[in-house]
Order: sequence, then structure tokens, then C-alpha cells
Amino acid sequence: MGDHYSAARLPVDPGQSGWMKICDDVPSYPSLDQDISADWVIIGGGFTGLSAAKHLCEQSAGALKITLLEASSVGAGPAGRNSGFMIDLPHSLSGDSYVNDLDTDRNQIKLNRLAQDFAIKVAKEYHMPDHCVDPCGKINAAIDQNGQHHNDIYARQLDQLGEPYKMLSSDDMFDISGSPFYSGGLYTPGTILLQPAEYITRLANGLSRAAVKHFDLFEYSPAISFTRNGQHWMVKTPKGSVTTGGIILAVNGHAESFGFYQNRLMHVFTYASMTKPLSNQQCKMMRGSDRWGITPSDPMGTTIRRINNGGISRIVIRNRWSSKTTIDAYTRSHRKSFDRRYPELTDVDFEYSWGGRLCLSRNNVPAFGTVDKHVISACCQNGLGTAQGTQAGIAAADLAMNKTSDYTSHLTNHDTPSKLPPRIFSYIGANATIKFREFKARREI
Repeated sequence: MGDHYSAARLPVDPGQSGWMKICDDVPSYPSLDQDISADWVIIGGGFTGLSAAKHLCEQSAGALKITLLEASSVGAGPAGRNSGFMIDLPHSLSGDSYVNDLDTDRNQIKLNRLAQDFAIKVAKEYHMPDHCVDPCGKINAAIDQNGQHHNDIYARQLDQLGEPYKMLSSDDMFDISGSPFYSGGLYTPGTILLQPAEYITRLANGLSRAAVKHFDLFEYSPAISFTRNGQHWMVKTPKGSVTTGGIILAVNGHAESFGFYQNRLMHVFTYASMTKPLSNQQCKMMRGSDRWGITPSDPMGTTIRRINNGGISRIVIRNRWSSKTTIDAYTRSHRKSFDRRYPELTDVDFEYSWGGRLCLSRNNVPAFGTVDKHVISACCQNGLGTAQGTQAGIAAADLAMNKTSDYTSHLTNHDTPSKLPPRIFSYIGANATIKFREFKARREI
């Protein structure tokens, strides 16, 4: 660690994100090909980076010059590859249950809802269509007694928290999903369902138009190094550079490539597939509601959404985890998952399949805080990037402005991500854990 940091590698995003492919009128931005200056540089154009940029522009009232560097195109990275659930309630992916202690859960709910308020405000301000930010809730689905047991535990915790929910029968699940696969469910009304790539691209476009004089966004401009020279940092890209007073790292697990949090961050891929548009006949055969989201009672099970954008209906399935970047084997798993739920619809084909990067820490904490002079890390969202990434971005902007907020108080009051075993053992252990937990959740996959 010191005054110079170089990226050991650049991120890899396998497959074509269906969310990105179905977006209309996605603007493009220039690559950085000259030497410029800015008050703050934000590295990463996902939920964290764009939320930081938006909040920093607002808090500084245009007094700061802000530059955002995106390694690929906006929306094509992890932000546009997730399942699009912005969940208000406790939703840990690291254990067998979504619940923690009551005080922790209450604080997390408060912050998650502040992040949701941010998304709702942005959607209104930038005139996003309803399907981009849809506050329709979600269902935790069960397929057997074990799944129902998970939901019963969750329900008792929600009772103690005073949070509303509705238990659903198998008939209710059939009426909603059109599938007899589910034995029951737990509906919670507070989740927002996003079209994640469209939300991100419209946020970037709206911010670029509104803050044109003090905000620059560059695509295909990965930060390959940054070096301190006195009171300033020089951030280099392949064809240009930015001299800046401060840096916000909104790069999730890629922070480790720059040398931060070495051997403390776990890198995992999860996989999804999106069907072709359903025909009128296929929609009639599927029955059910035209827009819904289902998460599994076991966090390792299958997440499934039915989306309806402009009258075009599709199904999105997400399951399987690995440390690899291959797709084909997981696409076959998605096919099996779909056929188990809709055996009469074997003629429904997938159009897009992709992998998305997650960053986890062993002790389920963020990699957040000042890591060098005027360098702020807002990384490691532990698989919950829509809400927690938004929170981290806002908190990083507050920290940059030397402001204390609920976000900064929460995110700076964590342990550091704990150290992992030597890399080869971490790799073996992580894959063994994934396989074991997927085996336990096999009926829900």
C-alpha cells in the first residue's frame, strides 16, 4: 500500500445481459482521450458510483467538478446484470436464513428504505417508465415443508419487527405465478422491482443532462492506476488522465485488484437467463399475473420474475453460483428450472443468458471507508447491490463532503472484512460451500 495503485486486472462480465438488450434508446458517452482535471473522480458507473455522483452533485450545488469513469458501457456491468430486487427487509445471502437480531434488522430496514426513496425520487425526476421502478412487493416462495419452515421463521421475525406480510397458499401462488410448483409463499409489500439496466442508464443520462457543466461521464475508460502527487491524485486511463483532489472507488470486488482489502473479498458469479417475448398463446397457457417477483425461501434457490415492458412479457430466471465465468452449464440449469415450473411451455426459448459478479466478505460487512488520503472505498455489497450499493454511494458522497449522515454512521461502524484463508484454500472452500448449499437447496433450484 502506498501512494501508487495499479489495477492488476480488469473486470470480466460473461454473456449478454438481457436487461441491457431490451433497453431502448441507450445513450453513449465518450471515452477519455485527453488529460483533464476534476475535484472528485468516481471509478465505477453502477448503483454505487451513480448514486455517489448524483448525491455529490446535489450536495455541492454545482460547486464541484465531478468525473465518473466506467470501464465498459453504463449498464453493461454488474449493475445491469442482477435480478432487480431492491428489498427493504433483511435479506442476507450469506446464511440459511434472512433474519438477524432485531436492532440490526431495524437499522437495515431504515437504510434500505432511504435507498428506495432515492430510487423513487430519481425515477420521478428523470421521468422513468413504471416498469423501471415498480413498488409492487415480492414473494418468498416455498415448495415443501422445509421452505415453509424458513418462511415461518421469517414471519415470526417480521411480527416482532411490526412489518406487514401475507402468507400465501398453493392456490394463491398458482393464481399469481401460473405454476403449480409452489406450495406456499410469504408476500411482503415493500420491495421495489427494478429494470436494473434501464434504471442505471436513465439515471446516468438524466444526471449528465442536468449537471452538464459540472459532471462528466466517460465510458470504456477503465482506471488502470492512480498516483498521489502532493495534494492531488492522477488517475490514468488507457488514453487519458484525470488530476483530482479525491477518489471514490465504486468498484465492488475490483477494489482488490488495486491492492485494497487483499485476501479479504470473495468473488462469486451468479447466472441468469431471459426468455424470448412470450406469445399471446404462451401467455394464456402460463396464466397468472403479468408482473411479479419471487425469491426462494432458501437463499441458494431459484429467483424468478415475470416482467412486462410495454406489453411484452418475458420470464427471467436466476440461479447457480460459482467462481468461474462460464455460462453454458448454468443455462442448462435455467432450462430445467423453467421446465419444472412450466412443463407445458417447453417451446418457450431463452434469448439471453449471462453471469453477474458479486462481492462477499467472510463476515458479511462492507469494504467502506477512507483507505488513503482522499480515497474512499464504497465496495463489497455482499450480493445486495441495488439497495446497499445505493447506500454506499450516498455515504461516500457524504464522506467526501465531510458530512455525517445515517449512512456514514452505519457504514463506518463496521469491522473490516475479515481475512480469508490462503487463496487456494479459499477457492476450494468457497466452491465446496457453494456446492453443498446448492445441494441442500436442490429442490428449490
